[in-house]
Amino acid sequence: MKIFSFFILILLLFSNALFSQVAVNTDGSQPNNSAMLDVKSTTKGILIPRMTSTEIGAIINPANGLQAFNTDNGKVYVFVFSDNAWKELSYGTGTITPTFVCGNPIFDIRDGKSYTTILIGSQCWFAQNLNIGARIDGSVDQSNNGIIEKFCYDNLEINCNVYGGLYQWNEMMQYITTEGVQGICPTGWHIPTDAEWTTLIDYLGGENVAGSKLKETGTSHWNSPNEATNESGFTALPGGNRYSYGAFGNIGSSGYWRSSTQYNTSNAWYRNMDYDYDGVYTYNGSKVSGFSVRCVKDL
Repeated sequence: MKIFSFFILILLLFSNALFSQVAVNTDGSQPNNSAMLDVKSTTKGILIPRMTSTEIGAIINPANGLQAFNTDNGKVYVFVFSDNAWKELSYGTGTITPTFVCGNPIFDIRDGKSYTTILIGSQCWFAQNLNIGARIDGSVDQSNNGIIEKFCYDNLEINCNVYGGLYQWNEMMQYITTEGVQGICPTGWHIPTDAEWTTLIDYLGGENVAGSKLKETGTSHWNSPNEATNESGFTALPGGNRYSYGAFGNIGSSGYWRSSTQYNTSNAWYRNMDYDYDGVYTYNGSKVSGFSVRCVKDL
């Protein structure tokens, strides 16, 4: 009988709360008299349901004023009963850029892709290869046509989704030769210089051992034996390369990452890691070859 009475009391209290004003805060203040729900915070916001266009359109008998965030285009929609339609809410011109903390993902507004970031020493790096641009076949060179272009290994977009795009030096640099230029990286990020690659590798113990600390562990992508620890979190993948004559090679066995530093007018410095070595090595090679790209945060 006591247990039954306890549950009745809980139900009464809960029912009373359903018909009361509600305050959600950390200072114990009461809700404003004009509000059914009064949320107060100086550190957090409110999340409304996040859905695709298809999922929003599938809601049965939506209420007038119902709102949802459209994950397909990053817009907020409200259902307007008189129009029997979901209406996109218009945005003003003002923006607030959130404070970036390395380790948080970044969202590339150019194509909607997001990238994990990782702090290694004093540098903040992408933890994935860049994948931006329209795919073109490896048989043709990338061109200065106002469109970012990429190669995908074996001309398959799915390989770009896993390993990132492969880029010729001039395309990566967006036809500027200045070291540390933004190039094809998002705003606030840039193509690493040869010196920045050296800083990363030196922090991880030097060329002879840094490769194992940079490479993804296991053999899901790298060929065996791949004795890697990935203790840096860099998660280097063996995306292979596009040769200067248009063919592809070395996926699974090697990764090649460009720098923004020229060796001469035809070659530029890059870094290489292999499946059967712990090291990461510095070479200069043809600017026309297609290599992977990582971005590093502007200081």
